[in-house]
This record gives sequence, structure tokens and C-alpha cells, in this order.
Amino acid sequence: LAPDSREMVFMDARPLEVAGVPCFVTRSGYTGEDGFEISVAAEDADTLARRLLAYEAVEPVGLGARDSLRLEAGLCLYGHDMDTTTTPVEAALEWAVSRVRRPGGRREGGYPGADVIAGQLRDGVDRRRVGLRPEGRAPVREGVELQDGDGRGVGRVTSGGFGPSVGAPVAMGYVETGFEAVGSRVTALVRGRGIPVTVAETPFLRPGYRR
Repeated sequence: LAPDSREMVFMDARPLEVAGVPCFVTRSGYTGEDGFEISVAAEDADTLARRLLAYEAVEPVGLGARDSLRLEAGLCLYGHDMDTTTTPVEAALEWAVSRVRRPGGRREGGYPGADVIAGQLRDGVDRRRVGLRPEGRAPVREGVELQDGDGRGVGRVTSGGFGPSVGAPVAMGYVETGFEAVGSRVTALVRGRGIPVTVAETPFLRPGYRR
């Protein structure tokens, strides 16, 4: 429907005609998979959607599918895995702070929160976002408390569910410093029952973006 899209790679954006409909297309998405986001005028949306759905391999899906796939890809969702109380260092997103803006860089600081973030890059943080692999098949969902071996609260799950591609429950959350190392063991308290959880590397499933 848009042959020129084959030339695009991850994060490319351009105007394209899709099935003859003028659109603005980005080769991006929030699932970790190679995909496209299409902006289209409201009056053309129904026509375009029906052309896409005419293909046997295409099915409509909702935000539940987007959420499970972005979780498998280790992608944060604002309002869940990060918010106004979270810094990039706590969220394991310090890669988003360019080197020129870091302490000692050519254009050090100069952005909101720079002093706090510089201190955390230098001294570390009290909590850290990590990947979590619960034992068994039951998902561990947002809001569940994480405890150490003595029953002391050491963190909380911020996103969790069953990973359809991984074939097992996966989650992300924050744990105290000292529990963030891959392989660390904690317990998720789900309806009064303790579920063993292992801190794991993210992403749980490697993204398939076209680079």
C-alpha cells in the first residue's frame, strides 16, 4: 500500500501515500517490534483502516496488546514506570541524558533537574527500576509489594502481566539499592501469598526494530 516505506528505518518519518490516502508515517511504535505509526486526516481514517484490515494477516488489537508487548521489550510507560517523582537515573534511563549534558560535558547541566541528576550519576540512587521474572504462571501486577527474606518491603511492581511472546509472566518495578543486581531474589506479596521473583535483565525479548 506504500512501497516507499520499505526504505525507512527505525525512527524515520515522512509524508507518504498509503493506499492512495495522504498520510504522515513514522517507522516506529511502542511494542518493540518493527512497525509503523500512521497519522491520517479524520475523514480518511475509516477508508484507510478498512484497506489495512482487508489483508488476511491483519487483525485489530487494543491497548492490552500494546501494553504486553512494550513490557516484554522493557519499555517504560509514563504514569506507571516513571512520573514526576522519578529521575532518569532511578528509572535506568540515564542513557537519555546526553554526554555533553553530563558532569564534565561541554554543555554540562542547563536542564530541569540537572543538579539532582548530576548528583545521582555521581553518587548513585536509593532505588532502581529493574526487570522481574515471577516463578510459575501467575502474573504479578502493578502495585504489588516486593519484600526481602525477612518480610520487609524493599520495592513495588509498576508494570506486570503475562508475556505472550516470552510465554511467562514478566514485570518491572523499583527495588532498593542492594537488590537491583540481576539474579537477586525478592518475594511478591499477591493477595497474601508470597511469589518468588528474580531480578532479570531487560528487555525480556529483544526488540526487532529495522535499523
